[in-house]
Parts: sequence; C-alpha cells; structure tokens
Amino acid sequence: MSLPLASGVSYERYWVLREQSDDRLEYIDGAVYMTPSPSVRHQLISSRLHFPFSLFFRGKPCDVLAAPLDVELVDEQTGERHVVVPDLTVIYGEKGLDGAKYIGVLPLIVEILSPSNQAHDLVTKFNLYMVCGVHEYWIVNPMKQAVTVYVLNKERLYEQADVQVKTGTVRSMYFPGLAIDMAELFH
Repeated sequence: MSLPLASGVSYERYWVLREQSDDRLEYIDGAVYMTPSPSVRHQLISSRLHFPFSLFFRGKPCDVLAAPLDVELVDEQTGERHVVVPDLTVIYGEKGLDGAKYIGVLPLIVEILSPSNQAHDLVTKFNLYMVCGVHEYWIVNPMKQAVTVYVLNKERLYEQADVQVKTGTVRSMYFPGLAIDMAELFH
C-alpha cells in the first residue's frame, strides 16, 4: 500500500526532497508518496502498451511518454499543484515540457496496478486525475488481466467507458481508433 512518506509538505519543499532523492516521489494534496520500482511484468505490460500507442500517435499532435516522467497537474478550482509519475502519459506536443517535467492538462494517462499500489492508483490518483481534468484514465490490472477505461463526462466526473478482461479489444473513447488487443497485452 502506498502510504505518504510525509504530509503537510509545501510544493517548494517537495521539490527540495525530490532533488535530494533518487526515489520516484509524487506530491498529492500536500503529501509525498514514494512509488515502488516496477516489476518485470509491469515493465513488459508498459512496453506492450507504449509501442502501439506510439504507432497510433505518429504524425499526430500528441506524443506518448513512459515513466519515469514527472507530470505537474493543477487543480483548476483551488490552484493547488500536484506531481505524479504515471506509467504512460499522452501529451499534447512538447509545449508543456520544461526540461524537468510536463505541466498541463493531459488527454490520457495509463496506470498499471501493482499489488502494493492499488489503492493509490484506484482512489487517490483516480480522484486527482478527475479533478485536474485528465480526459481519459486507463487502469491496467495485471493480476486480473483487465483494463478499465474512464472518461470525463459533461459534469467533469469519470464514468466507465470500457472494460475488458483477458480477451477482446480495449478502446479509447477520447482517441477513436486507439485500440489494444488484450491477448497481445497479457500474453
């Protein structure tokens, strides 16, 4: 389970801690979380997604980047800043890249669950991504061989748009034509 290493931390203090550490640290709601190193299975699934995503976005105004990449999200209502390290991040071009991180609203984020971080990805990040306006959030569950796709609706709440378990094709709603064969993903 991902528990905060520290809470009540300012954004500026987070960056001091981040610069002093070799660990992958995230900053959500004033708390600092350490993200665990991914397993080999996790990395295989990430690369099986990264390749078809890259092919799909070739020649389009979006790019897909794999972890580790610091992504700064801003809560539009409070102005509070958060920093996460998604497994895969689809960005609109390079204008949000500042050399150390990407800053901006994202069209699509993918998180691959690990036994130790399920609650963090399913609750903490789910709510953060929804509040910060990430248009589409994919949750990949290797233990169940499942992919669930959530899309922001008009009320700015996530609704489940697709779920596939073991077989079939999971499809993006935000990017028509982006589809992943489940057999290829979990072989």
